[in-house]
Amino acid sequence: MKVLVTGGAGYVGGTAAAMLLDQGHEVNILDDCSTGYADTVDPRATFFKESLLDANAVATSLSGCDAVLHFGAKSLVGESVVKPDIYWETNVSGTRILLDAMRAASIPTLVFSSTAATYGEPKEIPIAESAVTDPTNPYGASKLAVDYMISAQAKAYGLAAISLRYFNVAGAFKSQRGWLAERHNPETHLIPNVLRATASNPLKVFGEDWPTKDGTCVRDYVHVVDLIGAHISALSAAIAGSHEIINLGSGGGYTVKEVIAAAESALGRPVPYEIAPRRAGDPAVLIADITKAGKLLSWKPERDLQSMVGDALASFQ
Repeated sequence: MKVLVTGGAGYVGGTAAAMLLDQGHEVNILDDCSTGYADTVDPRATFFKESLLDANAVATSLSGCDAVLHFGAKSLVGESVVKPDIYWETNVSGTRILLDAMRAASIPTLVFSSTAATYGEPKEIPIAESAVTDPTNPYGASKLAVDYMISAQAKAYGLAAISLRYFNVAGAFKSQRGWLAERHNPETHLIPNVLRATASNPLKVFGEDWPTKDGTCVRDYVHVVDLIGAHISALSAAIAGSHEIINLGSGGGYTVKEVIAAAESALGRPVPYEIAPRRAGDPAVLIADITKAGKLLSWKPERDLQSMVGDALASFQ
């Protein structure tokens, strides 16, 4: 199979490209490197350093492809609040261009990297795919708009599509060329920030009086290798004329203090942290119901928190 990976110069997309290549697939990558890095791109792939907003470049990158893994997007919640226009343009207009080009090229299958941010503040935990979608920021809203577009495309034109919704990706993938790891600037994810905390720059823990087992928030994490395994499985599970929404996660979630403890175990030393006031709008618990992923993709996460933290640490060294 020949697959276009949009956003293939990023952490998650780059891992997808490398894993596909390792499995014997051909890969095209489309990425303008506005947030990704050209040195992430696997040399076995054909690389188009172009924008998702360039219709001609998108059409060219799709040449000969059988399917698309769509990771290309803006993905910072905070930035989306202050710069909503670039989120609507890149995430929504860019995907519209991609869908049109796929239809013109008769490419039948799309797997979309969506987000659990489409659900907003959940009414029930764990969050099932049937939960009400009410995003609280432009990032989540733009991803939800894309899901609506994909549903319409599947119904009208027979596209086989799956959207995968998840919260936090962690860990790293050791490719043939070395580790593929998070390289975000700014870094907003907990695990790399825990591992990099110092006495002069301690980790901030936002509240320890939440109604959880240790008073800190619970969040869902999934190892990047498990995550991409689900995306690759979805390529063969997608059905023509159908758009399935599927959640991915750990199946249980971890507290902030559990993440700190895992990091301390990996580092062999204490992690400096300080308790800060709760952040407005933070839920106590966010966990995805991953039952549907097991049924439709025969998928379950294989790597635990210690593996995520250990692999992330190894990739830093």
